[in-house]
Amino acid sequence: MEMGSGPALSFRGVSMVFPDGTHALQETTFDVSPGEFVTVVGPSGCGKSTLLKIASGLHQPTTGKVVVDRKKLGYVFQDATLLQWRSVQRNVELLAELEGMPKGERAKRATDAIRTVGLAGFEAKYPKQLSGGMKMRASLARTLVLEPDVFLFDEPFGAVDEITRERLNDEVISLFQQRRFAGLFITHSIAEAVFLSTKVLVMSARPGKLVASYDVPFAYPRSPELRFDPEFARLSGEISHSLRGAHV
Repeated sequence: MEMGSGPALSFRGVSMVFPDGTHALQETTFDVSPGEFVTVVGPSGCGKSTLLKIASGLHQPTTGKVVVDRKKLGYVFQDATLLQWRSVQRNVELLAELEGMPKGERAKRATDAIRTVGLAGFEAKYPKQLSGGMKMRASLARTLVLEPDVFLFDEPFGAVDEITRERLNDEVISLFQQRRFAGLFITHSIAEAVFLSTKVLVMSARPGKLVASYDVPFAYPRSPELRFDPEFARLSGEISHSLRGAHV
């Protein structure tokens, strides 16, 4: 989707009630425009990941609708979900292979994506030979091969240590600057949300609904030192206050 042509991803009055009666989402409405990076924070179980599953078509909402071109959508899961019997190169090629992309084209794109995420030299390695951070880099590269206009991130760095998480945040910022995709990111980390995003949305406890929205004023590129800026701390504190209220 070209810049300025309207939202790349749009939720309109989306509610979700699962067959067991769990009311996950309630009347959720927001947009993600091309070149916008929106992060959602909220209490555990408030439906954050459900938003991504609805956006991707894995779930159908009970009411409301989502508008997105799923042919140009990438999804990075909480787990790297790499196939243990495939090398890094072949894991990164997997989605393009399933899409029927010609072998030469997918190999070239995979090589470029592997270089972009800092895994050059590890093409022949297998998942068991990689650290947790390297596995997530491979997962990012696999999605990059499809050159998505909309990137969905389901708390992808929650299982890695803090230093690795910050480095991966830096890499996502770099990718965002290069590609200017529309990003929808789920996290429990307020610092991660503020560091990455153009906008942070806060959801209430289940059934999840939007209770606050914060524009993030910092320009890109964002250096690691931003995390120690007083304005960064002030905004993080405001979001934390809203999030505490959202648990009620």
